[in-house]
Amino acid sequence: MPGTVLLLAASPVGRGRLVDAASVLPVLAAVPPAVLAGTDTANVVELADPLEPQAVLTRLRAAAAAPGPLTVYVTGQLQLDRRQRLPHLALARTTPSTARYTAFPWHWFREELRLRPAGATTLLLDLHADAETWELLRSTPLDSGRGNAVHGRIAPPPSRRTVAAPSYMKAVATILRSGFRPPTEQLHQQALARIAPESAGADLVLSTPGPTGGDPHAVITAAVQAGRHSDADALAARHEQAAVAAHGPASEEALHWAEVRADLAMFAGDAARSCRTWLTIATARLNAGQAPDAPAVEAAVDRAHHQWGQVRDTTRARELGAALAELRGRVPGRREGALDHVQRQLRQLQTQP
Repeated sequence: MPGTVLLLAASPVGRGRLVDAASVLPVLAAVPPAVLAGTDTANVVELADPLEPQAVLTRLRAAAAAPGPLTVYVTGQLQLDRRQRLPHLALARTTPSTARYTAFPWHWFREELRLRPAGATTLLLDLHADAETWELLRSTPLDSGRGNAVHGRIAPPPSRRTVAAPSYMKAVATILRSGFRPPTEQLHQQALARIAPESAGADLVLSTPGPTGGDPHAVITAAVQAGRHSDADALAARHEQAAVAAHGPASEEALHWAEVRADLAMFAGDAARSCRTWLTIATARLNAGQAPDAPAVEAAVDRAHHQWGQVRDTTRARELGAALAELRGRVPGRREGALDHVQRQLRQLQTQP
C-alpha cells in the first residue's frame, strides 16, 4: 500500500522568527518519496510557511484519511497562546499576542491522527521553543497522540538576534538522501549523533516508539479492520471498566476508553450511540471542573455534533439534539454559529413525523 508524507515547515515572518524552518524543505524534497515514507511508493504533500491554521488542518486531515503508512515531518517553532497556555506551532503571521488565532494548536495533531490505525503513523519533529514554552515543556511533555511513533528534538530558544537552523531535520534529510531509509529509531539516533556537537545535550529529545502487537489499541484496530465491531467494543468496554475500577469514572484513563468506544460506535455505523457517548464524555469533563474551552471538552462536543448530523431516526435525533443544544450553550466551540445550527435543525425535526 502506498505511503503518505506530509512535509510541514513553518515559522513567523519578522522579529519573532526563532528558526529558519523552510530552509530544510529543499533538502527533504531531494529525497525520493518512497524513501521519505519507507514504502515502495508514496504521495508527498508539502506546506512551506503556511499562513492560516485552517489550511494546515485541511492538509493534515486529508493526509490522516489516506490509507497506508503516514509520515509527518514537522519543522518550526512552538509558542503558547496567552489564554490557555497551550503549545501552538507558529505560522507565518503568528505573534505572541495572536498565537491563539494565527498559530496551529499542537493538540490538533493529536485529534486528527487519533483515528488512524495503531502503529501506522510516524512523526519526525525538529522544533524550537520560545522561553515561555520551553519552561512549560521541561515539566509537561508535548502530547503528539497515543499510538503514534514520535521522534525528534525540541531546542531551547537561540541567543538573541539569532535565527537557528533546523539542524536535526537537515541531518535526517541528509541521511535519507543516500537512498536508504534505516528503521525510524535508528534514523533518529543517527541524526542526533550528527548534531551532538552543536546541541551539547541542551535539547529535549523526543523518542516514543509506536505500539507493539500486544497493545490493546492495536488489537482493537485489527478487530475493526476485520469487521468484528462487537468484539472491538467488548474489548474496549473491559478496559474502560478496569480503568473506572482503578482510577474512577472521571479519570483520564476511564474517559480515554469511553472515547475509544465512541469512535468504535462511529466505525460500526451507530451514529446515535457515538453521539450519546460523546455527550456523556463532555458532561463528565465539565462536571469534573474542566473549562468549557478546554480542548478535550470542545473536541467531545464537536464530535457529538458531527455524529448527531448522521442520526437518521427522527425520535433519537430530537432527543439527542435537545441534549446537544444544552451543551452547546455551555461549550460554543471554535466553529461560529454551532449553537444556531443545532437549534435550526431541531426546529426542522419538530415538523417531521
